Amino acid sequence: MTATDFDTEREYDGERFSAIEVFRTDRMKVVCGYFEPGQFIPVHAPSSDVAIHVQTGTGIVRDGTEEHHVEPGDVVVVEADTDRGVRADDDSELEVLLITAPPPTDAEHEPVRAGLQRGQFDPQPRNT
Repeated sequence: MTATDFDTEREYDGERFSAIEVFRTDRMKVVCGYFEPGQFIPVHAPSSDVAIHVQTGTGIVRDGTEEHHVEPGDVVVVEADTDRGVRADDDSELEVLLITAPPPTDAEHEPVRAGLQRGQFDPQPRNT
């Protein structure tokens, strides 16, 4: 059994969001995510489902073309092969639990690395 809590795992990084992996099998990955204000996971579309539970703070979760404002207690589920991303509000730290099944491949996370390097939440911004 794996047991932990957000306080034990808490680790912020001034440069980018912090993803602390707390469990992984070939079927599922569980991560505690810590975001300083404005930090994000860039939009990408891996072939895995993800469930996101907001522990503290506020932000947005992209689900395809929709953006959902989230706050503590919210749960958002995004299906595989759908654009997704997470961003903390500019005035709030954000702590989330991310459960992906199956775990994304290293190649599927390349858009995340590229977006972080460019400082871009969405590589193809939507017209609003």
